[in-house]
Amino acid sequence: MNLETLKSTLPRDAMASVVVFLVALPLCMGVAIASGMPPAKGLITGIVGGLVVGALAGAPLQVSGPAAGLAVLVFELVRQHGIAMLGPILLLAGLIQLVAGRLRLGCWFRVTAPAVVYGMLAGIGILIILSQLHVMLDASPQASGLNNLQAFPAALVDALPFGAGAGDGWGAGLLGLMTIGAMWLWDKRKPARLRFLPGALIGVSLATLVSLILSMDVRRVEVPANLGDAIDWVQPADLLRLLTDPTLLVAALTLAFIASAETLLSAAAVDRMHQGPRADFDRELTSQGVGNLLCGLLGALPMTGVIVRSSANVQAGAVTRMSAILHGLWLLAFVLLLTAVLQSIPVASLAGVLVYTGVKLVDLKALRGLGRYGRMPMFIYAATALAIVFTDLLTGVMIGFALTLAKLAWRASRLKISLVYDEDGRSAELRMVGSATFLKVPELSRVLASVRPGTQLHVPLEHLNYIDHACMELLDEWRAASAANGSELVLESRAVKRRLEGRLRTTVGIGGAA
Repeated sequence: MNLETLKSTLPRDAMASVVVFLVALPLCMGVAIASGMPPAKGLITGIVGGLVVGALAGAPLQVSGPAAGLAVLVFELVRQHGIAMLGPILLLAGLIQLVAGRLRLGCWFRVTAPAVVYGMLAGIGILIILSQLHVMLDASPQASGLNNLQAFPAALVDALPFGAGAGDGWGAGLLGLMTIGAMWLWDKRKPARLRFLPGALIGVSLATLVSLILSMDVRRVEVPANLGDAIDWVQPADLLRLLTDPTLLVAALTLAFIASAETLLSAAAVDRMHQGPRADFDRELTSQGVGNLLCGLLGALPMTGVIVRSSANVQAGAVTRMSAILHGLWLLAFVLLLTAVLQSIPVASLAGVLVYTGVKLVDLKALRGLGRYGRMPMFIYAATALAIVFTDLLTGVMIGFALTLAKLAWRASRLKISLVYDEDGRSAELRMVGSATFLKVPELSRVLASVRPGTQLHVPLEHLNYIDHACMELLDEWRAASAANGSELVLESRAVKRRLEGRLRTTVGIGGAA
């Protein structure tokens, strides 16, 4: 970027960066809390996502930072292996992304059925809602979505100012509801002149002011006065444990795949929002790898390209990557200079932001869009989401992939076969529509067995998507066996050349083929 271009675009990028900063600030802390991590960890990831990944990104207008879509996975990893092991896992995941980007595998990370992706996000959204409802009551979330659902009635009773629990979580719950209500009203009724202000900032600011004015005794964000105190460098012993524990290696692979898929799907969505340079997916994947590698070294949260901050960036008029870089700079300055402001924010208010975000992740518009392609994509969406809620993230995603492959296999095995005789009864046409695979050999064999002796059987192949060797061999065997009773097999020669790409030359003696 030359100096003249920088001068012309910097004012718009600077304004957009402030908007993105205001969106990112509450989300960085909220995602960290939802992940079972200190809020400062999310802020570190946001800073790295802006200053480092923003400078290297292959999608210049995409903003990277801690993502709600990874909160559930990180929560599980921290619960199972401890906070100390998240750094080594993330370091390896970043290295995997970096290598994949250098090997130009970016496009392959996008080969994911939309039904599985939307179902995954919906399942994550439900899990975030179920866990953050507890946090809104100043209570601790349970280990799984099902446990959170079962424990919520008791947590609600304990939070009420009367009854058996006689707790004080009701005030925190009201602050969370106030945050959600303010975000919803702002999204619906925000003034045109103030549309650049994010609803999350409005909701958190309002809840914080009310809690301070009323001197409410609620949990507040814990941020160290010195940001360096929040950095936990990776220890060599933890790296050694990572390399010797297969479960940790699988966790790193899972984290790398999900983070990459979410990033590149987000980059593709951002491309549709603007008319500027298109995303370089391999470079974007490489930059994400560098960012996650650094976050792993610092013991911070994982990052992805995030659609909420990226769409805010585009809508605010960003032109170049300087907007993403500057938003990281504003985050760093705010954390260093205004720590006391962060420490006054109620945790319940940030939980309200995450509940509102979780509701948006359950995208019913996406479900209706999938319905245009039939019921099966909708079923895969629902099955993936419910499997994530009732089992875990990896199992749910694997179930979604398995259902997608089953659907493809079922479609690939569909073949409509009909035998139609001419008026004279001496010739017939074997019509096949679909894919002729080995799965249809029994049905095709039954139809061939019903052909009358002395019939000239024509087999046009232009309506076939595919025909495999097993079906071709069956036709050849029928030709050889039926020659004695005067039958003849005729394949349409152009279709043979087109569909089989010369395989016919290896099949000797099929009559009628040129």
